[in-house]
Amino acid sequence: MTDTRQPAPPEPVPADTRNDAYYSHHVFFCLNQRAPGERVCCANAGAQAAQEHAKRRIKKLGLAAPGKVRINKAGCLERCEEGPVVVIYPQGTWYTYVDTQDIDDIIDEHIVGGREVERLKI
Repeated sequence: MTDTRQPAPPEPVPADTRNDAYYSHHVFFCLNQRAPGERVCCANAGAQAAQEHAKRRIKKLGLAAPGKVRINKAGCLERCEEGPVVVIYPQGTWYTYVDTQDIDDIIDEHIVGGREVERLKI
């Protein structure tokens, strides 16, 4: 006699682990560069240097690892006139900044301290 039963379906993944973020904070810096005469762009406002600064600082703090923080480059995030811009997920918090002190405030307050930096939010 042949066994015609199908294998049992896999157990569903528990709801509390299914949507866990790979990083506690995934940070995207807009580095979009536009042609001269076009709309304002983050690249012309020091975005590359800001992203590199954030990446170095996160590494120095020992936060650059799965489960912790990832600093990424992004193309246009479509908030050009409010820029330069950075967005942090999974929270979905948008910031603008002027210099590395602002970036340090975002890292110290939002990422390390868990408090949004109201003066930089957009």
